[in-house]
Amino acid sequence: MTETIDTLTSRFPRPGRIAWIGLRPERRSSVIAVEAAAILETGLEGDHRNKAGKRAITLIQAEHLAAIASLCGVEQLDPAPLRRNIVVTGINLLALRNRRFRCGGAVLRGTGICAPCSRMEEALGPGGYNAMRGHGGINAEVMESGLIKLKDLVEPVAEH
Repeated sequence: MTETIDTLTSRFPRPGRIAWIGLRPERRSSVIAVEAAAILETGLEGDHRNKAGKRAITLIQAEHLAAIASLCGVEQLDPAPLRRNIVVTGINLLALRNRRFRCGGAVLRGTGICAPCSRMEEALGPGGYNAMRGHGGINAEVMESGLIKLKDLVEPVAEH
């Protein structure tokens, strides 16, 4: 039996987990790593952006940090300079695009690719922008507010 693309894209090998959470208290300020945060309709509580919509939350995949580091010629990469809100491990974030997913106690909907900005040249050095291309993660809108903490599950929500 041949499976449909809808069936194939609805299955995940396992849930992911939150590996890191970062807040940007002010524009251009350093990102602060925290162990827990509240996701409100407007994004992470305490983050300067706080604007509801398709880019309320930014997520990046932990597995891509190694790729970005390699492309930049460094051993390891701290997620803070990348200015994403949440680092997730164990699940393909691109597969969550255009879907609802639970992130700890909140429900988000992946809305699109989170492209790098010109600040990546500043954060990662010359070529940082290109090193991030294809590895920048996804944006999400908040469907249900809730609390998140390190090691919380990240998994798709069944569509009705």
